[in-house]
Amino acid sequence: MVQPLDLLAIGLTTIDITVHPVASLPEGETGQIVEKIILSPAGTAGGTALVAQKLGLQTAIASAVGDDPQGQLIRSLFDAAGVDTSLLAVDRAWPTSTTVLPIRPNGDRPNWHMMGASIFAPVTDAVFAALARTAAVHWGGVGFPGAAAKGAELLQDACGRGIFTSCDLIAPSDAAQADLDVLLPHVDLFMPSLAEVRALAATDDPVEGAHRFMARGAGGCLIKMGGDGALLILSDRQIHVPAHRIDPVDTTSCGDSLCAGYIAGRTRGLDPAEALRFGVATAAQVALDVGTLGKLESYDRTLAFMRETPVREGA
Repeated sequence: MVQPLDLLAIGLTTIDITVHPVASLPEGETGQIVEKIILSPAGTAGGTALVAQKLGLQTAIASAVGDDPQGQLIRSLFDAAGVDTSLLAVDRAWPTSTTVLPIRPNGDRPNWHMMGASIFAPVTDAVFAALARTAAVHWGGVGFPGAAAKGAELLQDACGRGIFTSCDLIAPSDAAQADLDVLLPHVDLFMPSLAEVRALAATDDPVEGAHRFMARGAGGCLIKMGGDGALLILSDRQIHVPAHRIDPVDTTSCGDSLCAGYIAGRTRGLDPAEALRFGVATAAQVALDVGTLGKLESYDRTLAFMRETPVREGA
């Protein structure tokens, strides 16, 4: 019997090679000793799936990797974590999407990124078939040429089945803007960052930006606001949750982990305000160490962190 899924994540899947700390690049052919080099699956789909699985959801990843060592590593790390990789294709025409992140002591995270197979992965009949066993779909392929032709159809199918649908993007662009026009009418919750709201909705006001996305069809918006926490805008309410008072180490995957945390909280029966608090607590734990999972341990430990860790004053 095929196992039911709490979450199907579709779209960007990369391998992140995170180095910490990197104050400067070595000169010439000299070297430096660093504290940590971590390899982990990441991306708007890959990172969300991995974090949600860590929080106790049964997740699957629908994407593609190249026929290369990075692709083999991503698959093995997902398999070890319990993520369903039956929809993770191998594309021999492209390498695996890979990002190198030298994390500076102050938390800045410049990067080198190699575009790869997940950008061009199509939405196959097998992905559509997986909807029959899925409770939530997270679309992380906005503006991707491989998925664009089938995205709206898949999300519309999911909505027709009563599946909760959410959507995130890797970066604002003309292609992303056009894609959102057809995707948002089938999305229960759009999850952009504040910077993406500014770029895509042409406003510095997150509430106004959320309502502009809702006018384009989104059921609601969860806006990720970094050190200011997160803002949830629904048709009947507005909820702000401040960030926790922590000393962040690596914020690379905080946005994806906040999405995963909200979905996990919602799946476990939390109301929207508590699910948002849980998402912010998930992101905070990820920020406390290097890599996609950071210091994240479990759903129960995140609940305890949420209740015990102070939030930023005045936020």
